[in-house]
Amino acid sequence: MPKKGGKIADVAKETQAQCKKPKLDAAASPSVLSFESPESLFRSLISPIEEEEFFRDYWEQKPLLVQRNDVLVAAYYQSLFQLSHLQELCRQGLHYGRDVNVCRCVSGKKKVLNKEGRVNYMQLRKDFDQKKATIQFHQPQRFKEELWKIQEKLECYFGSLVGSNVYITPQGSQGLPPHYDDVEVFILQLEGEKHWRLYKPTVPLAREYNVEPEERIGSPTHEFILKPGDLLYFPRGTIHQADTPHGISHSTHVTISTYQNNSWGDFLLDAIPGLVFDTAKEDMALRTSIPRQLLMQVNTADCTKKLSSLLRRLADSLESSRELRSSDMKKDFITHRLPPCLGCDSDPLTPGGKLPKIDSKIRLQFRDHAVITVEPDQENADEIRRDMVYVYHSLKNRRETHMMGTEDDTASEDGLAQSHGLRFPLSYLDALKQIWSSSTVTVKELNLTSDAEKENLALSLWTECLIEVL
Repeated sequence: MPKKGGKIADVAKETQAQCKKPKLDAAASPSVLSFESPESLFRSLISPIEEEEFFRDYWEQKPLLVQRNDVLVAAYYQSLFQLSHLQELCRQGLHYGRDVNVCRCVSGKKKVLNKEGRVNYMQLRKDFDQKKATIQFHQPQRFKEELWKIQEKLECYFGSLVGSNVYITPQGSQGLPPHYDDVEVFILQLEGEKHWRLYKPTVPLAREYNVEPEERIGSPTHEFILKPGDLLYFPRGTIHQADTPHGISHSTHVTISTYQNNSWGDFLLDAIPGLVFDTAKEDMALRTSIPRQLLMQVNTADCTKKLSSLLRRLADSLESSRELRSSDMKKDFITHRLPPCLGCDSDPLTPGGKLPKIDSKIRLQFRDHAVITVEPDQENADEIRRDMVYVYHSLKNRRETHMMGTEDDTASEDGLAQSHGLRFPLSYLDALKQIWSSSTVTVKELNLTSDAEKENLALSLWTECLIEVL
């Protein structure tokens, strides 16, 4: 996953243009998906399976195969990405490793056939046709607007980063050996056919990628052929392998993945430090010293009883806590996710309409693209760092670098991805919650001491395009 970091603006700045004309955005077939809301998009993606049934019976539990045999769905899926798109993409400058991997499964192992530097289309087709190599294209949502629309809505729906890869495999060939991943996987079959075999996990809900030898995985639990318009879901940890049958010129599918490092364990690692810090301010038991020479002991079993007691005190503190800090996971998600898909012919995203005044009625917009956190002041290097409220948003994120690590040219000086947003005194927290929890609110009703503070908050959010004046 990408690293997190960056700086936050103290004052609102005019939002820069977000929707540059993409390099490849061929018109899609009429959509069979509903983009009215994140919920409607997901429901239409797994249709005819009901949302409730999916999360009750399949999510993190077992694979789901939806074979549609629907020409409209097949045509729409095919429009998302095709083998023929690669020629134009190569003209625009793709690079091995970063954008494309060329590989083949040989004797149960992955053999990488990448060249150096830029991808030459003629060489790519030669490897594809003669060496029966699979072409793995990274993060196609950077180039295809319809995938941008799908993944942006799914990031809103899951509250987690959503990446994708396209796999194009010639007939009679297999690109990858049996393996499992650390992500929830949704596969959309775009072109041709793919023969799939799934196996019982050796590590359920795995936290890392791993290749499994054939002799260890046993017989498949599921075996089937995916055709254009079909959808396959399987949980992280599911061992899988796939090949293109003989007689099928090639197979193209897109793997859409989510929920990497997004477990309760990850959330605890993020939230517990803040809970300990806050509880220690009030509970002297957490401020007492550890035993002398504890850090030099080989066996620390004697202190486990004391540690267990302190953890119970933390649990009791959590029960009565008003706020649970989880700023790092929130910040990582909002910093690296896709910006809103407004359409590439839309005007730049800039503040518009009336300026907010004390009597103005305002409404939060892009709700799914902004989060509120409470954390120590990042701009104050004094010995005492007071808590501040941060509003992070993804309106200035760049689609072109989504899920591509730290190559974003908007990175900060330390090489970490840039965060976008605003910072406010802790006294602004309740007013921000008012805006986030209400459909509409009047500026003068905001829970702040003075009219000047109320107008300042509204103006700051308006300038960042986070609210509109009704």
